[in-house]
This record gives sequence, structure tokens and C-alpha cells, in this order.
Amino acid sequence: MSTENPLLDSRRLARSVPDPSAAIDRIAPTQEPRRRPVMRQSWRELLFLHWPISPDALRPLIPPQLEIDLFEGTAYVGLVPFTMTGVRPVGVPPVWGLSSFHETNVRTYVHLNGRDPGVWFFSLDAANPLAVTLARTFFHLPYYHARMYLEREPAGQSDDPRPILYAGVRRRPDPRPASYLIRATPTGPAHPAQPGTLEHFLVERYLLYAVAQERLYQGQVYHRPYPLQSAAIETVDESLVAAAGLSRPDALPLAHFASGVDVRVYALKSPAE
Repeated sequence: MSTENPLLDSRRLARSVPDPSAAIDRIAPTQEPRRRPVMRQSWRELLFLHWPISPDALRPLIPPQLEIDLFEGTAYVGLVPFTMTGVRPVGVPPVWGLSSFHETNVRTYVHLNGRDPGVWFFSLDAANPLAVTLARTFFHLPYYHARMYLEREPAGQSDDPRPILYAGVRRRPDPRPASYLIRATPTGPAHPAQPGTLEHFLVERYLLYAVAQERLYQGQVYHRPYPLQSAAIETVDESLVAAAGLSRPDALPLAHFASGVDVRVYALKSPAE
């Protein structure tokens, strides 16, 4: 009987390989910055899906200034659908029709010379064309306009958690096809991820990186730790990861859910600042 498991196999292989990511300070980026945010927003109904992936597959898609961040020798690619509310510049009230929309990102994890662990985004699909234009212009992030859907299923007769349906189809620009249909149910109690765990490595990310005209930028957000739960995955049918140029395992992903956090967003800066 086959007992193949790509996640376990990759961890066994990594035990004999020194992990330079192990000594990185992962707490400092979670602290509130001593500068003024430029935006406020709330992230709700977040589903974190992750698959182990070969660092060699990621390397050609990551800027040379950045190193791939590993947990016990393993790299990960993530797919994260959620919804945003109250999106607006600091000092400006939310605008009906513009400040709330769904988003889904495909990402991996990187660091800069053994410090500042953060996120590298392959794509960010959003159901708001204006937000896509602004994010591409001012944050140099690979946003795409998509038609998207997120809804909790109606409550049944019991107190069991309600499944959530996430769906989306990229409209523009290419690469396409790029779509997803995911059905997941949050399970278990909610609690913050503990530093040093795989859950903390995957979800507690407060820095991001972007490149424009061959210049590397670093962005930052701040929020309280995610109220993290496990999630049971019933359906995963997606082509976003493939559209990013990656081949993921066919196995079900590691899955976590967070009901939401309120977020402060800070302007991009040079990592040296």
C-alpha cells in the first residue's frame, strides 16, 4: 500500500539540510511601525491554502535580491481568498461601491539577506477594477480584475459551522485561464498561531516585496494576530497557481481560516530605509 505524502517526504529530506531561514527574526515585522499609515482596510473570511513546493521551481520567478523563505527546509505556495471592507486612504471615509470587494492572492515567502521575512505575490485578483489600477500604479503589485463570489452557506438545523463558497474568474489582463472554486468549513477553536510553528510561518506575514523598474520595494501592514482556525476542505478546483507558472501537488492543501482583522497599510519604501 502506498503511503506517499509530498509534505512528509519533503520534511524528511530537509532534516539533513541546514536551514538558513531558521535564524530569521519573525517577531520584529509583526510590531506596529513608528510611522503613519496611508490606508485602512478590514480583511474578512480569510482562507489560507498552502502546498509544499520545490524551491527550484520558485527561484526563476523570484527577484534575485530575495531569498526563498523555508520552514524546516520546505518552501510553500499559498492561495488566499478573502473579502475586504472599509478600504480607504487614512482620513477619508469608505465610499459605497469602491471600499468593499473580494480578493484572492497567490503567493510564496521570501526574505532579504536573512532578515525581513515577507510575501512575494505572483498574482492578486480583485473584484474592483479601480482598486486593481491603483494597486498596480502605487504599490507595483500584479493585480488582476476578476469576477468573484464569496458566501457562507445557509445555517442548517444544527450548530455545526457553515461552509463557505469561494469562486472567481479572471477577466483581465492575461495570463488566463485563471479561476477557482473552493468550498471550505472552519473547524475548531480560534487562537493566534504560536511563534515557531508552521502556522505562524505561513500566515503571520506583515511585509511584502514588489519590483518596479528593477528597483526593489518593501511594503508593510499591521494588524492584531489572526484568530486562526483549522479548515476542512471539500472542494478545490483552481488554475490560479498554474497561471502563475507553478505546478503544485495534487494533494489537498494545508488549510486555515481566520474570521478577520482590521489592517493599517503603510507606504512602500526601499528596504534599506
